[in-house]
Amino acid sequence: MATVDLKDVRKTYPGNVEAVKGVSIAIADGKLCVLVGPSGCGKSTLLRMIAGLETITSGTVSIDGKVVNAIGPTDRDIAMVFQNYALYPHMKVYDNMAYGLRNRGTPKDEIDRRVRATAKTLELEHLLERRPRELSGGQRQRVAMGRAIVRNPKVFLFDEPLSNLDAKLRGQMRVEIKNLQRSLGVTSVYVTHDQLEAMTLADLLVVMNAGTVEQAGNPLDIYEKPASTFVASFIGAPPMNLLPAGQGGAAPASGAREGAATIGFRPEDAEIANAGDAPADALALDAEVEAVEPVGAESFLYCAAAGSRIVVRVSGRAAAQPGDRLRVVARAEKLHWFDASGRRVD
Repeated sequence: MATVDLKDVRKTYPGNVEAVKGVSIAIADGKLCVLVGPSGCGKSTLLRMIAGLETITSGTVSIDGKVVNAIGPTDRDIAMVFQNYALYPHMKVYDNMAYGLRNRGTPKDEIDRRVRATAKTLELEHLLERRPRELSGGQRQRVAMGRAIVRNPKVFLFDEPLSNLDAKLRGQMRVEIKNLQRSLGVTSVYVTHDQLEAMTLADLLVVMNAGTVEQAGNPLDIYEKPASTFVASFIGAPPMNLLPAGQGGAAPASGAREGAATIGFRPEDAEIANAGDAPADALALDAEVEAVEPVGAESFLYCAAAGSRIVVRVSGRAAAQPGDRLRVVARAEKLHWFDASGRRVD
């Protein structure tokens, strides 16, 4: 088991291109840290620096209290799971899982014990004699995970491991990865651009943007109290509604935050109300329904309001239709305020 600590880690490519701009993260022993953000935010580069596959321009990466900047990937006691599985096509499942142990000179009987024990954990026992081309995408991903597990590493690194799977299988594999990581208790760093994946997997969620950490913490804390308009709009599906605030923009009759330039509320925190029902400190908007999106247990109303588009989540089948005019209310305790730079105002 191990901790992973990043202190002011930076990566600058030729031409003074800054991919990672001073990231500091402390990952506790046995926890699963998820790095999430849009393409190009630096999350994969950061993972590769932890792995030793990318040199560090400045700052330090420590594993279990030891700075590993100058230590090669094979000596960092980490195991990496890639999105393309990286299995040897000519080898059977057993040999793919055993390969790394054989290279390290592990005794044959110990290799067999570890491979078969791991295969049992991952329900791969009946597939050990098959080759990768004979497996489904989910089975290949299990084999890639098994190859990592048999090594008993200090740290697991996952580089978008579910991106090649269909939506249903991704959901199943999310549960499997989370349960497996908890049962093994191995410190893990997981990269994804999928905010749902990030929210459901993370013990520590790190939201990245343009090479920096926008916010880090418990996933639900970040969802409920985003530190910036970027986080508010990235975490959540549909994302938070954000409207210009103050003079000429949306604002409650009372209780506005000084210095706020943007006001926000989650789709599930909006209510459909009658005229005059909103308290003075609530945000009340006249809205026109543009589209209705039924998704089963709930529906999303896409509305034009205050010169912007907002989304309202309602339970079950929506009664509203395109063209209907509604009074949308978000109560004071559900409002979020941000300044002109996009940072949270409390």
